[in-house]
Amino acid sequence: MKNNVENKKKIAITVSDLHITYRGLKKTSIRASWTKLKSRVELFPALKGVSFEVEEGKILGIIGKNGSGKSTMLRAIAGIFSPDKGMIDLHGGTVSLLSIGVGFNKKLTGKENIYLSGMLLGFSEEQIKAKEKEIIQFADIGDFINKPVKTYSSGMHSKLAFAITAILETDIMLIDEVLSVGDARFKEKSYNKMKELISDEHRTVLIVSHNLDTISSLCDEVLWINDGCLMKHGSVEEVLPEYKEFMEL
Repeated sequence: MKNNVENKKKIAITVSDLHITYRGLKKTSIRASWTKLKSRVELFPALKGVSFEVEEGKILGIIGKNGSGKSTMLRAIAGIFSPDKGMIDLHGGTVSLLSIGVGFNKKLTGKENIYLSGMLLGFSEEQIKAKEKEIIQFADIGDFINKPVKTYSSGMHSKLAFAITAILETDIMLIDEVLSVGDARFKEKSYNKMKELISDEHRTVLIVSHNLDTISSLCDEVLWINDGCLMKHGSVEEVLPEYKEFMEL
């Protein structure tokens, strides 16, 4: 966890009145589909007017039960989802999202995906090439680095994704449950690397995790989301006890 700095820090992330709604098709019979010719659209509000700010250099843990909107929040901040209403301002910072199943072209090899992911993060081919060996060494997936990502296990996928994000450092890092994936050795290595990365007082990190020990040990602040609504945003010591009590009800 980073030390608090007396001087007022600048804001790295501003989220204001954020609304995101998923749209899907309601289940209907084949006969009904033929007769009505139109399928009824079902709306699911994933985020309902969430607002908060994160200072530069802070480590924010995002908690909540499954389906509360945590991953949706990260994807919106990363620019993958567009808000239906509201605003997200990264104040000029570069951002990377580390999440299983996001960001890779499964037909390309791991090495090719290093370059693809790096360029999507805004790095030049020369910058990526300078870090290529370090990324491959950290991922430690052997000859699979030259095979299509579609042949990877979830563990290998997470190793490569973490290595790319950790070595190609951005101003804002968004981590979605990836610290809990992989074998015991890689979990320890990724956890130690994360502690090293967040020691930079200018790097802002958002971590989604169900592991409250991880949240408690790494984070400065906690954001609690429930059913798409912001329940509480404050210090670890303030928010976690209330959340634990709520989950025990």
